[in-house]
Amino acid sequence: MKQLTQNLPKWQKKSAPLLGLLIIFSTWGNSNQAIAATVDVAIPQSSLFDVISARAKKLASEEYVAPKNIELEALNNIDYQDYRSIRFKKDKAVWKDEGLYELQLFHPGFLYKTPVTINTVDSDSKRSRLPFSTDFYQYDGTAAPLQEEIAKSVADTQLGHAGFRLHYPLNTNEYKDEVMVFQGASYFRVVGPQQVYGLSARGLAIDTAENSGEEFPMFKEFWLVKPKADQTQITIFALLDSPSISGAYKFNVDPTTNMLVDVDMQIFARKDIKKLGVAPLTSMFYHGENSTKFFDDYRPEVHDSDGLLTQSADDKWVWRPLNNPSQLSVTSFSYNNPKGFGLAQRDRDFNNYLDTEAHYHNRPSLWIEPQGEWGNGRVELVEIPTDTETNDNIVSYWVPEKPMKAGDSLKLSYKMTTFNAALTQHEKARVLRTRIGSAALPGEDNPPPKSHRQFTVDFTGSEINQLSEQLKLDADIQLTTGEVTDVNVQKLPDSRGWRVAFKIAPQDDQPVDMRLSLKLRDKEISEVWSYVWYPNDIK
Repeated sequence: MKQLTQNLPKWQKKSAPLLGLLIIFSTWGNSNQAIAATVDVAIPQSSLFDVISARAKKLASEEYVAPKNIELEALNNIDYQDYRSIRFKKDKAVWKDEGLYELQLFHPGFLYKTPVTINTVDSDSKRSRLPFSTDFYQYDGTAAPLQEEIAKSVADTQLGHAGFRLHYPLNTNEYKDEVMVFQGASYFRVVGPQQVYGLSARGLAIDTAENSGEEFPMFKEFWLVKPKADQTQITIFALLDSPSISGAYKFNVDPTTNMLVDVDMQIFARKDIKKLGVAPLTSMFYHGENSTKFFDDYRPEVHDSDGLLTQSADDKWVWRPLNNPSQLSVTSFSYNNPKGFGLAQRDRDFNNYLDTEAHYHNRPSLWIEPQGEWGNGRVELVEIPTDTETNDNIVSYWVPEKPMKAGDSLKLSYKMTTFNAALTQHEKARVLRTRIGSAALPGEDNPPPKSHRQFTVDFTGSEINQLSEQLKLDADIQLTTGEVTDVNVQKLPDSRGWRVAFKIAPQDDQPVDMRLSLKLRDKEISEVWSYVWYPNDIK
């Protein structure tokens, strides 16, 4: 322990034996040969993040050791329906009827072949590792024969868990809703009131959309601090590891009128990292109002999110509608100390989806708000072609300007908040819809090429909707290439907003990067609409 503790603060030096126990017992929890046992280690909650950070730093100084997958063929070979037939028994929930929160576990197997260690921390700061047991689960249908086989195979081993989910009375006092789930790599999802799961967050993204391939760090161990009976907040700690990086995370979860999660992270680079993605969000956009391809689908729109929203330090808001492109698209928005970014599902009208099962109109929007100064960097948006709604093809994250090198560390904090169509702090007019069509006039004898397009962008907002149609609003349109013509601004009927209509003619086959905002007497009164048109999107 001498080498590990020589640079620690005084309290950590005093806790060195406990730190050693934490490392040893956690290593047991990641082994398929471990004895199924519960071990209590007392570490003050106020010290736990620093203890996990010290462990992450030590891991990063060593050669990466990949976690072992489960070796039980019965679980590795089951299909989706079999896995869905294994359900956690509600009466076995951790902290059952002891307070506002309850904890349920996920069974390993199927896609989740790398179990994680899950610990609880009680009011006396003692850690208890949650063992796996087939008694926790109901094996129905085709999964029924698995119960006895699994029980015999793991009789003297510790199988571990695929993840966990938190339950809390979010929408009614009589029922505890599922409000947060951690399952797979560093993925987690949250919902606010009256929302259903949609987009995912991640602990970290590494080399997304790089030719070398993406690396997916994994939360290998969790510590959940048991709340008091009437406590509305819960704290979760996690240890992240991957071939390139290790890190400690703290999640302070606060479900109120929205779901609020305060995130503290400290990461340590094991080797040079080409592209670091902080606070990544992953979503799906199959088709929507701005799609130019034909989709053989009875539903008008299918997506978990319909746009990327960013806010600069000087309160300039930018809205980028999402797209299902013909080829991989990576775009960036450069900022110095941004106030926030997120993926949003602005369209909350059921009639625009007509899906009674997926409930896309109730999917959450997520806002990332940096705490402290993040410096220079960029918000990057990755859009990946997909031919099915089952693929998450949208990713967004913050990329610091300074790359991480082996031996570097980075400590950042941010708030994550769910919302519906709009953020309360966003006071400017916002984009309501984006529609694209042919620039040709009906019956035109000599129509322009198909790559020439007609755009209509509608803006809405409580203040702009009340403006008189007699006022003259101007459209500030900027293009990187090509030409814009036939610009027209008009108020929509029944105070439903304002429309900007225009045509663009690309230059050769070059993409047209556009920016548009509404102005009243030279004052910008709307967010900035940002869009890239690729001429080859029309075949």
